[in-house]
Amino acid sequence: MKLRTSLTAAMLVFGLWLGTPAWAATFFFTTGAPDGRLGAASRPASPGKFETETADDFILADTTVISRATIIGLVPSGTSLGNITQVEVELYHIFPLDSGPFDNKVPTRVNSPADVEISSATRDSANGTLAFTARVVSGTFNVANTVVNNIAVNTHGEGPATGEEVEITIAFTTPIILPAGHYFFRPEVLVTGADFLYLSTPRTAPIFVGDLQAWIRNTPLKPDWLRIGTDIIDGATPPTFNMAFSLTGYTFPEAGTPGNANCHGQTISALARQFGGIQGAALTFGSSSVEAVQNAVVLFCQP
Repeated sequence: MKLRTSLTAAMLVFGLWLGTPAWAATFFFTTGAPDGRLGAASRPASPGKFETETADDFILADTTVISRATIIGLVPSGTSLGNITQVEVELYHIFPLDSGPFDNKVPTRVNSPADVEISSATRDSANGTLAFTARVVSGTFNVANTVVNNIAVNTHGEGPATGEEVEITIAFTTPIILPAGHYFFRPEVLVTGADFLYLSTPRTAPIFVGDLQAWIRNTPLKPDWLRIGTDIIDGATPPTFNMAFSLTGYTFPEAGTPGNANCHGQTISALARQFGGIQGAALTFGSSSVEAVQNAVVLFCQP
């Protein structure tokens, strides 16, 4: 289940240890374990393959620092974990923010990710703004359907697949700071000689107020997106999907407001109060350096 927990009692003790105020709270959000219904490609462009993006949504009730994430996917059996060579994360607002007018080339854009990502929130192992590790969860995992290359209306998916279930743990060495809001989370994974198929999780009913289904697009479809279940797989009763990811971090209610002239100073001051200084914040977030936290604040405060 997607959830958000503020572990107040535990953080009172933890906060005292760090020298932080009592209102400091952890943030945790998860969609749960894979259900075996779907594997959807989410990969950067590579020779002979289009970039393909799969995105699912989450909500922040407060300004939040996101320091870690996990994603779970399927890779072909026997794939070396060393073949997972790059991970990139992008975040999107919901259409029509960051978007042009609806172009009528897809059935709808209502509740889809925006045309373009939130540039200040992009993190990539290729430029050192995130680090990742991978582990095999299960040597054999089956999915009933896949969406990899046939990304168009009513193509119904590309059939079942079997492989290794892999969990990738992501540390944002430059943390992501976001205001309260509704967002889409989109990871991409480059696997040498294979595809990363992002696994679905149960969605028998909306699992938080405003929960949206997963969307997908490839390079030819840009800037549009399609609903994986409703548009592509379709059928008499079209399925809907969530995708297997989690987010971890800290609420940050005293941060400044992006675009305001005092955003940077207010946010730095709030970090110092909440986490016992910028160095304390860097240690708490698992950031690569104090400079990385300062860079995260600069990115957050951009209008």
